[in-house]
Amino acid sequence: MLNLILLQAAGGAPQGGFGFSSLIMIVMIIAIFYFFMIAPQQKKQKKINAFRDSLRNGDKVMTAGGIYGRIREVKDNTVILEIADGVRIKIDKNSIYQSMQDVAEAGADVKK
Repeated sequence: MLNLILLQAAGGAPQGGFGFSSLIMIVMIIAIFYFFMIAPQQKKQKKINAFRDSLRNGDKVMTAGGIYGRIREVKDNTVILEIADGVRIKIDKNSIYQSMQDVAEAGADVKK
């Protein structure tokens, strides 16, 4: 039994080790992962950042919590949002997700 195990261990292992085809397969998996996962996410994040940088007074927006309002003041990292007549809240700029125009284009039923 011991002889059988030693003979299999000596002669059964591949001599090349890590082959060229394995390297190509790993590179292809990384490339596919990049083009289907990382690149689209980076493109989407750039679009969101451009939207947040373009916020102006008077824009109608929706926050992450689902609050609809009109921007009254834009600062570096915060926004003053008027959600009703005379009711203003201060929120982080990163919590604004969509303009009302984007919501209307998506087909949501929103009163203007």
